[in-house]
Amino acid sequence: MNRNKEEQRLRINGLLIVNKPPILSSMGIVSRVRGRARGARTGHAGTLDPLATGVLVMGLGRATKRLDSLMALEKQYRTTIDLSITNASFDLELDVDPVEISSPPDRMTVEAALENFIGTCMQAPPIYSAIKRNGKRSYERARKDPTDHFELEPRPVKLHEIVLLDYTWPLVDLSIRCGKGFYVRSLARDLGLALGTGGVCTSIHRNAIGPFTDEMAVGFDDIPDPLEQEHLLEWPGT
Repeated sequence: MNRNKEEQRLRINGLLIVNKPPILSSMGIVSRVRGRARGARTGHAGTLDPLATGVLVMGLGRATKRLDSLMALEKQYRTTIDLSITNASFDLELDVDPVEISSPPDRMTVEAALENFIGTCMQAPPIYSAIKRNGKRSYERARKDPTDHFELEPRPVKLHEIVLLDYTWPLVDLSIRCGKGFYVRSLARDLGLALGTGGVCTSIHRNAIGPFTDEMAVGFDDIPDPLEQEHLLEWPGT
């Protein structure tokens, strides 16, 4: 490697907040940022589903060593859940099936069901997720054989706050404040089970990770090239 490029790669340390677009994977963002930082060590603090959008905190250089602490920060999401449909991914990655019910739940019933999730609860991740099982990503097994109806073990997660922003059957619009490891798609599934309906996220947007918000994020197409130290946020200890 050219000495000047090596020096540049080593001197870049800090955080870049990116607004992830839909379809693109979190690792796709890592690849773009690493390339524009001329090969600097790059990682992210918390995967977003391919169809999800919003705040992805990128660490470069020595900041990658602090990513675990960033993953533990509180997260905020906006999501829309369609209660009239279901599928195995609980988002629009797969085709959906309609769910027939005798009568739609009213707003009070939906609010009461949502309140039961607040606090610490046991939540099973979706099988279409990056959770590793026997050394392989769960989504790899699920995509390889859609008829393999396996389940992942529930884990304790924290839901600090959930606000019903709007409800007009079949769509539920929510604002969520949660801890590490919480799956919004699992909430859609579990809300549907509680109401006797379906539950599929038609949109998921992460507004914030700790103090890092939408307002601080750069668009994917606006990531500077080349990416320099002046474009990064400093993080104590890096």
